[in-house]
Amino acid sequence: MYRAAALRLATRLSSQARLVAVRQPVTRLGALSVQRSSALSAAVNTAPLRFYASAPALTTESIQKRIFEVLNDFAKVPKDKITPTADFSKDLGLDSLDVVEVVMAIEEEFNIEIPDKDADEIRTVPQAIEYISHAEGAA
Repeated sequence: MYRAAALRLATRLSSQARLVAVRQPVTRLGALSVQRSSALSAAVNTAPLRFYASAPALTTESIQKRIFEVLNDFAKVPKDKITPTADFSKDLGLDSLDVVEVVMAIEEEFNIEIPDKDADEIRTVPQAIEYISHAEGAA
């Protein structure tokens, strides 16, 4: 019973769809003048331009400021000892695990991934600044 009703409904809908499709007006492009057809093709062939704004370029001063902010967020780092030439271990008193955490925080701050081999070599603020200034995709 349900199958027969569903079949009748599907048949009715498909016949109505054919009627709607037949009733649609047909347009012809051959009747367009040369001027209008060239304007039409120009409008069709041109893709919209997209403009992207990029972040300002990283300067040494902006990198240093952001690294200082990262270091200020660490409770173990004495705020008065943060200098442009500070060594993470000697001047700031961080152990090796703390240095790894600082490097990870720098990765997050600048949205980059520092390979382990390179991360092991970053031990001072100037080394971090130098690495970030040459890193691709740092933001």
